[in-house]
Amino acid sequence: MRSVRARAALGATLVVAVALIGAGLAVLLVLRDNLIGQADLQAEVAARDVAGQLATGTAYEDLELDDEEDHPVQVVDEEGRVVIVSKDLRAVTGTGATGVTPVPSASAGATPSPDDDDDGDDGQDDDSSRPDSGEVSSDDPEFSDGTATVDRTTADYRFAAVEATTRDGVTLTVYAGAPLAAEQEAVGTVRGAMLTGLPVLLVVVAGVTWLVTRRALRPVEGIRREMAAITASEDLARRVPEPDSRDEIAALARTTNETLTVLEASVERQRRFVADASHELRSPIASLRTQLEVAEAHPELLDLPGAVADTVRLQVLAADLLLLARLDAGEKPGGGTVELGALVREEVSQRTGDRIAVAVEVPDGGAFEVNGSRGQLSRVIGNLLDNAQRHAEGSVAVSVAADGRGVRVEVRDDGAGVPEDERERIFERFVRLDDARSRDDGGAGLGLAIARDVAARHGGTLTVHRADEGGAAFRLWLPRPA
Repeated sequence: MRSVRARAALGATLVVAVALIGAGLAVLLVLRDNLIGQADLQAEVAARDVAGQLATGTAYEDLELDDEEDHPVQVVDEEGRVVIVSKDLRAVTGTGATGVTPVPSASAGATPSPDDDDDGDDGQDDDSSRPDSGEVSSDDPEFSDGTATVDRTTADYRFAAVEATTRDGVTLTVYAGAPLAAEQEAVGTVRGAMLTGLPVLLVVVAGVTWLVTRRALRPVEGIRREMAAITASEDLARRVPEPDSRDEIAALARTTNETLTVLEASVERQRRFVADASHELRSPIASLRTQLEVAEAHPELLDLPGAVADTVRLQVLAADLLLLARLDAGEKPGGGTVELGALVREEVSQRTGDRIAVAVEVPDGGAFEVNGSRGQLSRVIGNLLDNAQRHAEGSVAVSVAADGRGVRVEVRDDGAGVPEDERERIFERFVRLDDARSRDDGGAGLGLAIARDVAARHGGTLTVHRADEGGAAFRLWLPRPA
């Protein structure tokens, strides 16, 4: 049962089985109710027919009891004594009285005569005082289940009880039955057909579900095999097969290939980063080693400022690489509040050795608070100012202003600017334009990459545009606290 196909087939079979059993029971109940209703109608018609004859004064021996085998009749008086029964009725259950032998007065074959009344009057038969006919109850009859033995054959019947009042004021209850053999036979036939067809249908459902699920999951097996091959070969350039269908499995294959593409790019980026970092570290380390070896052989030739500069360059590069590693690992900025106006003023005030003085444009009384890491945001502003100092001709400016739901920090210079087709590439790691290489005095091409990564981690953006002064304008946008 660990197989998806097996679980799907079992689940579908159980659902269909429950549905069919419920539907079958409903069909049987409806069929049985309908057939019993028909039997009730037949029994009521037969009972009212006999009751009508009694109400009109028909003598007991003259009653017309048609279809006595299909509709056995039993009539009882108010005291529960049997007064009339069908000719071949031998035994009955389910009626008010179970006897089948009429009382002697009824077996005489005539209705009671008023001549037998001992009322002390003149003894004359006053027919004018007797009504023309009796009455049949209009109330709904009472129905009951029972059995009847007619000519030595016992069967189940549905009995209807109808009351009738004769011309003499005698109240009789007529029980007439309708056979339930047709109902039992029909219900039994339908039940047997269901019990026979249900297992066959469930086997068909299970088989079809198994085959359909197997066919539907066949592309998944292809995806699994290809992913296993990619894992074994470590070749991220391979892709899983995408089926032609437009279902969820095709979407899974496309998403898997997109994930492999992103993973391949990430691995390639990591390899390139390691190679570029090794190259950048090799030069200052080699230079520092050369200087130390020369100093060991000729102490008087030691270039101490050069050694210090190489050491500082190594320190800065190592710090940049560690920061990038933390950002790549998903390090989130701190949750403190930073006032960007004050942060810009503080950063500029500490830059005493800049080649060009930085003009600060921060409105007085402005509230430019954002959430984030003060150290990382200070690093971003410092990197942008360093970049402007290296490329500026004579002016560098930084401004802080509100921008929609956030705060914008803009660093401008009057240098040559950034070509439009290079405005995204300069944010890649270890990328330096040719002009930057000729001016750069130690930069490794990581400053702008670090600045954009930090801005993205803070939910902001960093873009470059053309400044009014003609150079580059780097715009850092960060959202205000919610």
